Amino acid sequence: MNYAEIKKTDIANGEGVRVSLFVSGCTHRCKNCFNAVAWDFHYGKPFTKQTEDELIAALAPAYIAGLSLLGGEPMEPENQRALLPFVKRVKRELPDKNIWCYTGNTLAGGKFKEEEKNCEATQELLSYIDVLVDGLFEEEKKDIRLKFRGSSNQRVIDLKKTLKTGKTVLYLQ
Repeated sequence: MNYAEIKKTDIANGEGVRVSLFVSGCTHRCKNCFNAVAWDFHYGKPFTKQTEDELIAALAPAYIAGLSLLGGEPMEPENQRALLPFVKRVKRELPDKNIWCYTGNTLAGGKFKEEEKNCEATQELLSYIDVLVDGLFEEEKKDIRLKFRGSSNQRVIDLKKTLKTGKTVLYLQ
């Protein structure tokens, strides 16, 4: 997996001050995507053990609320496989940090409605994510007044409660 960017003090992509990892690779190709350069799976730099170590160190300070995964598309199957060991490490070494993930996929019944986006890593990866922002960015539904999302069709989901109850529980209305 490659990544496009790391932001070590991000206040736009989740609650509190966060560390954000923008992975490379996305097949959605939303019209007027804010990060179209990251559609290419080969864009950016390789995600290595040194990258993981850098992110863990950036997440360590008490003022950092957690990690945000964005893209590109973190939930492309090849990205899920690379992110799973890293997310497990984050939860093991920094259990008080929460994890937000932004995906163009749509959660339905605890998995993605887009069948091709589900792989052997999906369920376990989802189990480590606290908040999932799902749904494609739709230019015609763009609303800059929305918190933590770009268009009104997107949902901010409390993934822990959703997976526990089997029903979608919104984190934000």
